[in-house]
Amino acid sequence: MAGTPPLSLSHRIDVFWHEGMLNHDTGSGVFDTGEDPGFLDVLDKHPENSDRIKNMVSILKRGPLSPFITWHYGRHALLSELLSFHHQDYVNELVEADKNGGKVMCCGTFLNSGSWGVSLLAAGTTLSAMKHVLEGQGNIAYALVRPPGHHAQPTRADGYCFLNNAGLAVHLALNSGCEKVAVVDIDVHHGNGTAEGFYTSNKVLTISLHMDHGSWGPSHPQSGSIDELGEGQGYGYNLNIPLPNGTGNRGYEYAMKTLVVPAIQKFEPHMIVLVVGQDSSAFDPNGRQCLTMDGYRKIGQIISELAKKYSSGSLLIVQEGGYHVTYSAYCLHATLEGILNLSPPLISDPLDSYPEDEAFSVKVIDFIKKYEDENVPFLKV
Repeated sequence: MAGTPPLSLSHRIDVFWHEGMLNHDTGSGVFDTGEDPGFLDVLDKHPENSDRIKNMVSILKRGPLSPFITWHYGRHALLSELLSFHHQDYVNELVEADKNGGKVMCCGTFLNSGSWGVSLLAAGTTLSAMKHVLEGQGNIAYALVRPPGHHAQPTRADGYCFLNNAGLAVHLALNSGCEKVAVVDIDVHHGNGTAEGFYTSNKVLTISLHMDHGSWGPSHPQSGSIDELGEGQGYGYNLNIPLPNGTGNRGYEYAMKTLVVPAIQKFEPHMIVLVVGQDSSAFDPNGRQCLTMDGYRKIGQIISELAKKYSSGSLLIVQEGGYHVTYSAYCLHATLEGILNLSPPLISDPLDSYPEDEAFSVKVIDFIKKYEDENVPFLKV
């Protein structure tokens, strides 16, 4: 699986992956419910299925970005490593559920036979990717993992997530000497688990750009609204950017430049974690944000520039959602092209035909900017 291209660290992405992550079987039903109503001949695969990840792996191995990729094996996390983010009682609940053959953790989130081992593999693989960067073995590492993790809170599962892979990696960075870490989450859904885990910390800046979906029940009590700013010492260090449906490429670029870049500039992190989900795309069944490859490429370019300026180029990328089986892989490819600042694009967009009108999104973003300027202490310094 090894094989290092003759490239500088800034022009190489170290991908951490293990085929064992394909063994999390999420089943089928009506979309993500797992239910068979009895009157449909054909049911959906659960959206968080292995096919989406297979295509992400294959496009990086056989697509035009492959010369820029070095592959590394992932590993299982130790139970003790989980306790930096998750509570012992919750870890015990997951272990017991696995022993009993599985459990429905919440709506759409199924811990089936074999799922626990795969969850440990996703967590350990993400920790290995972060360790790789912290030790200076590479500048840019990508944890290509499933199941996703950014909805998993310290004490509960949520939204297809059992363990918070990015959150565990952030703690590893902090415990290894990084004084400040910034997390930028572009998955279409609010990164509520990561926000919850660092809600009282001023050492971690969590920024989530997401569809304005609000709370979706007991497993996801957070609303993702702009007034969820953190508590105690962490007040002001959780920035939610709820965007209108259909925000599109130009709207996301405006949000990045108007809200994300100034916050990173003020915070001055020593490590940046990009939490990526391709479910913000125009064709994803689980989102409505209308990004195309150009939008993802631009986000990658912006994040890359921030990493070069504030974290000496160090960047961890962690995979989350993205449920269009083919287009998600294209959007991932575009994001990584942007991070490497490759031009012109290596792959043309097969589905780039979505009209854009960012006027309303710009008004919303300007309102969020005004609110943050008035209410976030560190932005006033």
